[in-house]
Amino acid sequence: MRGLKNKHVLITGGAGGIGAATAKRFLEESALVAVLDRDQASCERIQKELTTLSAVIQADVSIPEEVARAFEELDKQLGGLDILINNAGISLRHLFMDITPAEWQTMMATNLNGTFYVAQAAARRMLAGSGGVILNMGSTNGIMGYHFYADYNAAKAGVIELTRSMALELGPTIRVNAICPGFIMTPMQEAEYTPEMRRAFEDKLPLHRLGKAEDVAALFAFLASEDAAFITGQYFVLDGGEIAGGLASQPGL
Repeated sequence: MRGLKNKHVLITGGAGGIGAATAKRFLEESALVAVLDRDQASCERIQKELTTLSAVIQADVSIPEEVARAFEELDKQLGGLDILINNAGISLRHLFMDITPAEWQTMMATNLNGTFYVAQAAARRMLAGSGGVILNMGSTNGIMGYHFYADYNAAKAGVIELTRSMALELGPTIRVNAICPGFIMTPMQEAEYTPEMRRAFEDKLPLHRLGKAEDVAALFAFLASEDAAFITGQYFVLDGGEIAGGLASQPGL
């Protein structure tokens, strides 16, 4: 991709799954990459796996004070910020009627509030510098309804509208977009879906396969690059064709 060499990149939730694949992709594009993650063991593992990372920072994006500390550390270790991959998030599979107030608050704290805290800290630096790109992690869950994920769906819908509003206010200095993956095979998904459930989902997709973390990383790289210089305020669906049709498009219905 054009224009990624030597760019300063921060990836939240970057020590595993989509975040780790994205860190690897940006390193391959010769960017200077810092990873932020709340899990200490995962931070240690990614530092060993990707030895050319510029920084690995442990912090919880749901806590404003930790985000502030993390960005102070980022300033020292990376010395600037051109691209934010705002990827950190959690997922819980449960019925709407079973969601507790604590679970609702935890979901919003990480997936929506955390996205806001990190984006605002990044934008302050980009506005004071030479601009940049912010890419937020949305989901197809934020576009249409899904069973068992009411709190997650609501948070991701919020991320999409936050993205659009940020693009309006931060342009032309900062481009802001969201990526909305469908079913991407990550450790988080493996924990929530049995092999039988995954196969049933694959059968419904036009491409007849689940997404890979590398698929998402490739789209992040494109949207961060100069090849996407005229794109802002949008959300991009990456779902193997999952939401191309509605219930009527499913076999047997």
